[in-house]
Amino acid sequence: MPKLSDVRRALDELYPPAWAESWDAVGLVCGDPEDEVSRVLFAVDPLQAVVDEAVAFGAQLVVTHHPLYLRGTTTVAADTFKGKVVHTLVRHGIGLMVAHTNADVADPGVSDALAEAVGLRVTGPLVPDPTDPTGRRGTGRIGELPAPEPLAAFAARVAAGLPATAQGVRAAGDPDRPVRRVAVCGGSGDSFFAEVRAAGVDAYVTADLRHHPASEARENADIALVDAAHWATEWPWLRSAESALLAVSEKHGWGLGTRVSTHVTDPWTAHAPMTFAPTTASRSSN
Repeated sequence: MPKLSDVRRALDELYPPAWAESWDAVGLVCGDPEDEVSRVLFAVDPLQAVVDEAVAFGAQLVVTHHPLYLRGTTTVAADTFKGKVVHTLVRHGIGLMVAHTNADVADPGVSDALAEAVGLRVTGPLVPDPTDPTGRRGTGRIGELPAPEPLAAFAARVAAGLPATAQGVRAAGDPDRPVRRVAVCGGSGDSFFAEVRAAGVDAYVTADLRHHPASEARENADIALVDAAHWATEWPWLRSAESALLAVSEKHGWGLGTRVSTHVTDPWTAHAPMTFAPTTASRSSN
């Protein structure tokens, strides 16, 4: 069996920490590099339910996309929810590794997996990494559908290609407008509207779209918007990361066992359709 240090090295080669944003917190969070690893669990969020799943699976390593500690802390006391996660990991001899923005810009990375999940053929990055001489790495991806389809059908395609959440998928634009060329960005993507406009796409698929940026984006360009849950847009990458690590395991004869968590860690748990519609009738105090 490989040591944690061996698996760590493999993951660092797939998703180099140097590719992460300066504000990010990636790499090995806890775990003894000398411990042996036979099973690895992949998940989006390092929540207690995920750690409990790792314990039940018999994993010695959890790989998550989101960091456990993105900002500084003064305690890992077990009566705090993050402290309890750390205590559970250490008590059961489980390491935790994070690949966040370094996985976003990788080739293939988070947005490649999102594009594949919704049936797009990737043609390049939305925001190229200037340090990549091949021009393939970067944030977000631009892709094409096999043939144009109405926005309503494309939104349904996105909903069918991603894991189900209470939020579902929202779309902004004429339901009948044709969609062929699409930009995607796993996770929160409303800071890239300028790049989306410059790309000349028909639609943009991302998560966490806020009212004002989305409204302004629609006013500034004829681009349809498709908004899915943050967790759902990043979950497809777990399969990609699992496959990449299994390829390394096979090459070295490690015989790793892996699992992708299907525990839905999106924070929203219910959706209630709204029926009230404002009217144009005027009112008078007389």
